[in-house]
Amino acid sequence: GGGPAVGDRLSDRELAVLSYLPTMLTTAEIAAELYVSVNTVKTHLKSIYRKLDVARRRDAVHRARELHLL
Repeated sequence: GGGPAVGDRLSDRELAVLSYLPTMLTTAEIAAELYVSVNTVKTHLKSIYRKLDVARRRDAVHRARELHLL
């Protein structure tokens, strides 16, 4: 096999943000839940999308479920 699994490459904070993606919470609501700024959540989302090789929230949820991250 190649390098580490995608789940291993996601930081704890990215995994925390990822766990909220299946909910209907907005980025601002996720930020409030995690006690971080909206920009911080957006930065984590960009990183999650890049690491999962997706472009949208819905696709990230689908890919994360395939990888058993959700």
